[in-house]
Amino acid sequence: MLRIGTVVLGVQDVRRAAEFWGRALGYVPRDGEPSDDWVVLVPAAGTGTPVALGRSVTPAQEHPRVHLDLYADDAAEQAAEVERLVGLGAVRVDWDSYPEDPDFVVLADPEGNRFCVIDTAHG
Repeated sequence: MLRIGTVVLGVQDVRRAAEFWGRALGYVPRDGEPSDDWVVLVPAAGTGTPVALGRSVTPAQEHPRVHLDLYADDAAEQAAEVERLVGLGAVRVDWDSYPEDPDFVVLADPEGNRFCVIDTAHG
């Protein structure tokens, strides 16, 4: 049976992306400092899915086919996490596909990669 080993994101500036995602998720580089082309970030606490950042020359997609969903336990935690992530350099995305009562907030990392913060207690 296959299992997901690592989530890989394409980025233009590996070091900048590593700084953002490391602080956003509490992750650290697996093999020392990031290179200009590649880094694998792992949970500092030791458990969780690694995130790899690879240098890419293609721009981030406005409506990506694959993205990260980050889970919050409730609406208050979701709001606090959105503000924390914005403080780290994420930006709110004016998402044109929100449903009427969304359980998610769409953000973009400093590289423009879209991701969502989900209120898992919603509805």
